[in-house]
Amino acid sequence: MTTQNLTLYEIRTISFDARIRELGPAGAIRSIQQYESGHGDYTRDRKKVLPKKSVREIGRQIIKQRQAKTK
Repeated sequence: MTTQNLTLYEIRTISFDARIRELGPAGAIRSIQQYESGHGDYTRDRKKVLPKKSVREIGRQIIKQRQAKTK
């Protein structure tokens, strides 16, 4: 079977049928519950969490850490 000609609905249906067949109804539901679309604004949050360093500063830090490991 090739998935290139299937619609997203058909792929989702085949996938769910396979989960039920392999895991049973409860296992199929549990496997679907593992997927989350996420929430929030990653770009905004990343700017708050990560330090503001230039590429040059990051490069220097990498070199310093590598040199410390070789000693």
